[in-house]
Amino acid sequence: MITKEIQELIEKLGAAIKADARFVYLEKAREAYTSDTEIAEAINEYNAQQAALAEEYKKQSPDTKAAAAIESRINELYHKVTESPVYEEYVNAEAEANEYLTEINNELTFQITGSYPCAHDCSSCGGCGYDH
Repeated sequence: MITKEIQELIEKLGAAIKADARFVYLEKAREAYTSDTEIAEAINEYNAQQAALAEEYKKQSPDTKAAAAIESRINELYHKVTESPVYEEYVNAEAEANEYLTEINNELTFQITGSYPCAHDCSSCGGCGYDH
């Protein structure tokens, strides 16, 4: 169980992290992404097309032409979403925020254990002493 002191420190740390520019940027990018009606419509259609494709393949004798047409549309929708500037900005913002959280976690690990976590396969260097 987390002590009251640790919980208070976690809350302060969480507030400081949330106020960081990377997380402010992430929240704005998330809002832009989730409020983009064109992307939402494409995602809804993508999901419907995926369900239709699954149903087609469940049939005793699937219609290969219909399945190919559905797959083509799924690919179009996928690219429409993933190549949109709003989506790309959201993905980039999320990557920056996750990288920052990794840095924070690494620093916490160091403060607790006295060593930083290793980010690579230690078999190539003989080991860093960190227990993976």
